[in-house]
Amino acid sequence: MSRTPHSGSLLPGRLHATGEVNGFQIRPGLFLSNGATLVPGGVSFTIHSFNGTACELCLFHQADQEPFAVLPFPEECRMGGTYSMIVFDLDIQDIEYAYRMDGPSDPARGLIFDRTKFLLDPYARAVTVQSIWAGGERLGRTYHARVVEDTFDWGTVHNPRIPFSDMIIYEMHVRGFTQHASSQVKFPGTFAGLEEKIPYLLELGVNAVELMPVFEFDEKAEERVVNGQKLRNYWGYNPICFFAPNLDYTAEPELNRESMELKRLIRSLNENGIEVILDVVFNHTAEGDETGPFFSFKGLDNNIYYMLTPDGRYYNFSGVGNTLNCNHPQVRQFILDCLRYWTVEYRVDGFRFDLASILGRDETGSPLSKPPLLESLAFDPVLSHVKLIAEAWDAGGLYQVGSFPSWNRWSEWNGKYRDDLRKFLKGDGGMAEAAVQRICGSPDLYPPDKRPNATVNFITCHDGFTLYDLYAYNAKHNEANGWNNTDGFDDNNSWNCGEEGPSQNPAVNALRDRLRKNALTVLLCSRGAAMFLAGDEFGNSQSGNNNAYCQDNEISWLNWEQLERNRDFFDFTRRLIALRKAHPVLRAATALSRCGWKDLSLHNNGKAWNSEFLPETRQIGVLFAGRDAADENDDILLLALNMHWETHTQQLPTPPKGFCWHLVLHTSEENPFEPAGFNGASLEMGPRSAAVFRLIPPGGII
Repeated sequence: MSRTPHSGSLLPGRLHATGEVNGFQIRPGLFLSNGATLVPGGVSFTIHSFNGTACELCLFHQADQEPFAVLPFPEECRMGGTYSMIVFDLDIQDIEYAYRMDGPSDPARGLIFDRTKFLLDPYARAVTVQSIWAGGERLGRTYHARVVEDTFDWGTVHNPRIPFSDMIIYEMHVRGFTQHASSQVKFPGTFAGLEEKIPYLLELGVNAVELMPVFEFDEKAEERVVNGQKLRNYWGYNPICFFAPNLDYTAEPELNRESMELKRLIRSLNENGIEVILDVVFNHTAEGDETGPFFSFKGLDNNIYYMLTPDGRYYNFSGVGNTLNCNHPQVRQFILDCLRYWTVEYRVDGFRFDLASILGRDETGSPLSKPPLLESLAFDPVLSHVKLIAEAWDAGGLYQVGSFPSWNRWSEWNGKYRDDLRKFLKGDGGMAEAAVQRICGSPDLYPPDKRPNATVNFITCHDGFTLYDLYAYNAKHNEANGWNNTDGFDDNNSWNCGEEGPSQNPAVNALRDRLRKNALTVLLCSRGAAMFLAGDEFGNSQSGNNNAYCQDNEISWLNWEQLERNRDFFDFTRRLIALRKAHPVLRAATALSRCGWKDLSLHNNGKAWNSEFLPETRQIGVLFAGRDAADENDDILLLALNMHWETHTQQLPTPPKGFCWHLVLHTSEENPFEPAGFNGASLEMGPRSAAVFRLIPPGGII
């Protein structure tokens, strides 16, 4: 006996039409499947609007700006605020689609429906207009979606699942990483170009990459010309669609298979033991404020998706015009759907949430003690193994480093680590105690049971100076951005070592080199996950620009010629990473040492077993004691820092019987990993230098 399948079925044979709209065979769609979904013989289109009163599906031929067909959703294709319709016999190689939504217009209540506007599907898997360029100019401004056919084979590849505190995160911009001609890749500025550089990442030793936004974004936002240079929204923090990868990052057109190149990249990285973390922007969209464009959420449910003032205007806790109303149930579900999608379909290993404090605000902007969205993400079973990393502040002044609602699942970009270590490392007084806290995993910010998994330590990131510029400039130099150097942070805690910008003075350059090595030494010998900015390992500079968000040019692109010019610095970074990997006690607490020494102890002001902090203390020693990964030997290292401008002696604790100290590195030396002058009990530490000592067990190998 046969029977007609219900509208939620996915059967191997063709489904049967139950009606016709404007010459197209249709039937009720897959109401529980969002976006455009392929079914036997057709496509199911599903979209939601709580306040909308009627919806039309608009079909376009490739690159056309006017639809060749408009299909109103009949009543049988609507359930509540969900519209779902299967349309048969569509050529998905040719069509693009958008919606038009009708509804009330009452701007004071945030209702601004306009049935003349084409609306991009928020669940679109591909956005087409973004990929159409001619001489660098995008053709058209209406965003359409494309139906995506997923045929990617993941094979037997599994996520690396690297323990959080073992992570060495390399933050990068997909385009900027290989766009410069010196990268010598076949497909510069693309996912494929990045894949070509995997051997380099393996040589360096990082085990995670954090990709700046790869969702479709509006790079033409605030496009302008400054001093003959065209400026765009290069970084990507201006999202258009949260489910679609940026097609400008693909090497070749991928019609209807827009995800393939990014998936190949992720698969290749995972195959090589490298995790992939996506920088996601759920705090705002490219629709901006009242003067901004109108292409998606504004036309679907403006007063639901955005935080609005009592008179219908946009709250701006993001600093760029609007703020997503993340804790509304509908928006919360949308974000959860999105993260699940990237976890399941792209196998990503984690997410870094831009301006994440916004995700904890209610519809009026007030902070919530237990934000429903953050709780939902913390306990979602699909997301249970991915990293959730918060940038625990926002543009509205809410700063939550150390207090971000976490349920022991969320981690934080530790902004206090960056600020405190920058001050200490350039020699500021009164910072020694704070520096020790940060190096030890910030126990003053995070309770002991969370400590290894709570903090992402960093000194540099995309937002601010590169490591090179941190010790070459006292002040930002953002003139090229066109805002009279008023944009970007002023409190950089940087030091130019006596000369602003590039120097021909050998003494200045030697000091700068040592300070950069000090910074990386501290970062990679601190407990918690470690993160640094791509290019820091070979001296990349942005010429003092600390807000290069609009610089799609050589200011932001990595110049790989620097790698050969600064090969010694690259080798230093590579060896530091190897040192961190070899000694788990540097990354997190391990089993207690057999020799009886405490997990952590201090040796400040050049004296062994001295935990004293004075206002003038600039010399600290942090001893980490535990067991090695195989639990065969004690694993004990001492990080000594002399940030004073004079030479000081560092005494070492008398080793247990049979043990001896080995000097691993000293940044005062021309070859830091081949230091001299150590007598086994103390070291004359040069001005502004760092040293690492290892306690060798009886019969141990240096």
